[in-house]
Amino acid sequence: MKFQPDKSDTKTITAYGPGWIAVDQEKLTHSIVLSSLGELRDWHCSRFEDLGAEHFAQLADFGVETIIFGSGQRLRFPPPAWLAPLMGKRLGVETMDTQAACRTYNILAGEGRKVLLAAVLEAAV
Repeated sequence: MKFQPDKSDTKTITAYGPGWIAVDQEKLTHSIVLSSLGELRDWHCSRFEDLGAEHFAQLADFGVETIIFGSGQRLRFPPPAWLAPLMGKRLGVETMDTQAACRTYNILAGEGRKVLLAAVLEAAV
């Protein structure tokens, strides 16, 4: 599926598929953290099972209001203990599969919201 917003002043997801995401036409095949404030970083995990509390703790300092967590090819929820640093800063966290997370990120970023996408990209099988 490919989609493009009418106009955006922030980095957007321009396409995605199993095991990859394109951010502003650049195809990425590794897990990422993408901020509507302009930051794009590698997120060091290749599958949901690689995640731990430290992965979520690092998301607390991006200066956003909402975090969209893309859990991979299927919906999986992180344990509540992993989210404690985010809840402590009163950050909203929404969990969905990575493709749904991409769509949601684009909508919120396009509205000018301060949003962060933390997306697990699993190798296509």
